Amino acid sequence: MSTSEAATVIPVYDVAPGQGAPSNSKAPAAAPPAAAPAAATTTTPRKFPMRFFRRSDRGSRCMAFLDLLLRIAAFGPALAAAIATGTSDETLSVFTEFFQFRARFDDFPAFLFLMVASAIAAGYLLLSLPFSAVVVLRPQTTVLRLLLLVCDTIMLGLLTAGAAAAAAIVDLAHSGNERANWVPICMQFHGFCRRTSGAVVASFLSVFIFVLLVVLAAFSIRKR
Repeated sequence: MSTSEAATVIPVYDVAPGQGAPSNSKAPAAAPPAAAPAAATTTTPRKFPMRFFRRSDRGSRCMAFLDLLLRIAAFGPALAAAIATGTSDETLSVFTEFFQFRARFDDFPAFLFLMVASAIAAGYLLLSLPFSAVVVLRPQTTVLRLLLLVCDTIMLGLLTAGAAAAAAIVDLAHSGNERANWVPICMQFHGFCRRTSGAVVASFLSVFIFVLLVVLAAFSIRKR
């Protein structure tokens, strides 16, 4: 056999069949299996219920804000009606200073009733502003809306009664009554009639705003 040919070497292992051949000491050791990559821990942000700013409550919040503005608008006329009625006082001197004619609001029960009703309505409107602000922040609440609706209805009836009674007396003071021989006193008591007439107009303006408040509250509750 020629020396140029390489000798064939057949390795012989002293192992039982089926157990596989032992690894050669000179062969490089097998690399350990790569550890499985740890699962990426994703921290999901905690979701808090945004109850104050839900998009579905946008319409209810707008109506609640309108309710707040109407209450602020009704407070001015109601307070002005109470002040104007309470300061209605005029005295006329006839012949001498010892013989005088006087017109004062408490001489007429209707004007006294109007002053009390307007003062109560103004105080109620002022106290109801925080509750209306809560409804703006949380328009999904129905209990506060119902409470305001009931109180608004009561104030509407009270203020309407006072304004109607005072309007009848103001008309009588301006026009008089020929059948009853009641002369119009506004021909002499100009300042008194001017104040009481302004108070009646302001009170009816407050009545109109209260009507809007009641209708708006009823519509909001029905929508909920």
